[in-house]
Amino acid sequence: MKRQHLGPQEFKEMIISESEDYLIVNKPPYLSTLEDRANGLNLLGLARMYCPDIKVGHRLDKETSGVIVMPKHLDYYKYFSQELEQRNVVKMYHCIVEGHPDFNQTEIDRPILVTSNKSRVDNRKGKPSLTLVSTIEKYAKHSLIACMPFTGRTHQIRVHLKSVGFPIVGDIKYDGPPIFLSKIKRQFKISKNEIEKPLIARFALHAAKISFNSPEGNNLKFEAKYPKDFSVLLKQLEKNT
Repeated sequence: MKRQHLGPQEFKEMIISESEDYLIVNKPPYLSTLEDRANGLNLLGLARMYCPDIKVGHRLDKETSGVIVMPKHLDYYKYFSQELEQRNVVKMYHCIVEGHPDFNQTEIDRPILVTSNKSRVDNRKGKPSLTLVSTIEKYAKHSLIACMPFTGRTHQIRVHLKSVGFPIVGDIKYDGPPIFLSKIKRQFKISKNEIEKPLIARFALHAAKISFNSPEGNNLKFEAKYPKDFSVLLKQLEKNT
């Protein structure tokens, strides 16, 4: 369900960690990182009620939940941007796919072309793109996957998983199938007049972890808990395995 009523108190509950230089927040699904024409509510706007000079260190898609670094001042923003550019920031995403891929630190090394409508693998025009993937858990018909992108192409994880035949469940743009309780639970019955809804109403992708070094050289690691819809989906998969 889309969040419509978020304010300063709800933003405080998103904070994972805080220092004089940054906030680490757990963005809920359906909240845009930056301005959203369809809905004025966005993460940066909420954060600036808490800290007026705060900036966004990197972005997540509106439907993607998880960890985001938000520098509190320009110097740290410049520092973190440089770390991103030099690929010193390690991001780990979790997602759910249909089937049982045997990923084990598997490299998906396929060039991606970003267009205004959607990204795609394009061996001729695409830019180099690399994602490392591993299977965390296998259920009856689905799997929980860890993805570590080494480049930052738009929709990189979604495109790469589709390209190897395992699109993220619920990802309509990239052919990800919806996931229904009737498909995973034995003897599940739905009334003739009822329309079954998917177990998750978005693509099942969560930015689970991030790590980077402070300017002093200390390694910082942060982890974002799953949102409710992702947790409920995993519990159903575990329960019906």
